[in-house]
Amino acid sequence: VQLQASGGGLVQAGGSLRLSCAASGRTLRTYALGWFRQAPKKEREFVAAIRWVGDRTYYASSVKGRFTISGDNARNTVYLQMDSLKPEDTAIYHCAAGLSTSDSYVYYYAEDTYDYWGQGTKVTVSS
Repeated sequence: VQLQASGGGLVQAGGSLRLSCAASGRTLRTYALGWFRQAPKKEREFVAAIRWVGDRTYYASSVKGRFTISGDNARNTVYLQMDSLKPEDTAIYHCAAGLSTSDSYVYYYAEDTYDYWGQGTKVTVSS
């Protein structure tokens, strides 16, 4: 599976961006799909994940209510709609796909859940 993330850019605080993660090689329908981010001088952290089977979504507390993860099966693409952006959302955002899924929400927070990673797309939020 190859993952291609796009949609990053510069936006003012309070603004919105939509990130896309397009997959090639295999259908994402049975995968776990996640977004992670890494801010300068910080560890990479979980942002959101989706499990299409069962239509379940998971969010970090820092983005819940502001970010929405969704998928388009026909386009084999996952999106991250980011609203009410804050300067602390500034980071490089990575999408990832995992071959297995779980009913446990903590499963999706772990980086080693994911088998494939795309290159990052940079998001900068100015104050």
